[in-house]
Amino acid sequence: MSFLGLSSNKPKTSKKPLHASTLQKQYLQKEYAEQTLGSGNLRLAVHLPEGEDLNEWLAVNTVDFFNQINMLYGTITEFCTPLDCPVMSAGSKYEYHWKDDVHFKKPARVSAPVYVDHLMSWVQSQLDNEAIFPSKLGNEFPTDFKTVVKDIFRRLFRVYAHIYATHFAAIVSLGEEAHLNTSFKHFILFVKEFNLIDPKELAPLADLIESLLAQAKN
Repeated sequence: MSFLGLSSNKPKTSKKPLHASTLQKQYLQKEYAEQTLGSGNLRLAVHLPEGEDLNEWLAVNTVDFFNQINMLYGTITEFCTPLDCPVMSAGSKYEYHWKDDVHFKKPARVSAPVYVDHLMSWVQSQLDNEAIFPSKLGNEFPTDFKTVVKDIFRRLFRVYAHIYATHFAAIVSLGEEAHLNTSFKHFILFVKEFNLIDPKELAPLADLIESLLAQAKN
């Protein structure tokens, strides 16, 4: 069954990776994040907490952003259909083709809901892979872990870009624009903090990003 099956609009959430020291620190991390987010200080919320392992911080936040984006997209699936969105795009200038080197060895032009379904299933497979996101005590992160995280964030950004470019009116009608904006602002600040996405990939939402980063400085 696909993660966001086209026959079902109910998004699921991913388990959190529980690496050795994360088992001990996860509650404190969550409390730290909630405190800083609650105060509106998103810049502080993305900083690596003192004494925390970078890979563990990246892992926990990768899962959290995946869940956030999955839930946000899940609210507008009735508006994002193969008929309404025959291609995965972020406006007229940006179109995304799916490639996963397994089922799609060459970039394929698919509808937005099919693209997002493949994307979410692919991310879930990464998170469930013990060799990449270890959950057992004593298991270490791979040496190329940040490269994997970068690939996940690059693709997750495309879901935000599609929502903003194509479905923002639906988001407003549902009263979710504040939630979307806060989630995306948090995402971008995290991306900038750890240099996770090439600036060229962020071009579809460059103006919005500039505005959000300017707000974050105030």
